[in-house]
Amino acid sequence: MAKNVLIAFDDSENAMRAVNFAAEHLARDENIILFSVLEDSQSMCEMNSPELTPYFKSEQQAFCTLEDKKRELVEKAIEAARRSLIDSGFEPDQVKTKTQKRRASVAKDILAEAESGYDAVIIGRRGVSAIQDFLFGSVSQKVLHGIKNAAVVTVS
Repeated sequence: MAKNVLIAFDDSENAMRAVNFAAEHLARDENIILFSVLEDSQSMCEMNSPELTPYFKSEQQAFCTLEDKKRELVEKAIEAARRSLIDSGFEPDQVKTKTQKRRASVAKDILAEAESGYDAVIIGRRGVSAIQDFLFGSVSQKVLHGIKNAAVVTVS
């Protein structure tokens, strides 16, 4: 019986390592969803309030242009990851992509998606320092500790 596997994906090297892990270790009958959470910057780009600082207003367009570019990079990277999995032997209909705008936090959004019927979650471990990890936690740590009904593999 095919299992459903969620790969949490952004355009980082760690996310690509998670994809490579899946390509090397998963059975070819698994169904894979490459899942990416995008920042919802549209509301910031549309802000036009007198309370905004002059600096924010002067840099608002530049910020929005950068956010659009980031979205494009993530979309290209997720398609390259999909192609990599297909090239490793998965059928095209077994590898799907899903992106959504951030609703709560990246970790909470991954957890919510994971609880919707996945057997396993694969996530790259972010390269943060030990102090940052202790103080704030990482997305992968939050996902690892928050999953209730699926196996979790963290790839570093």
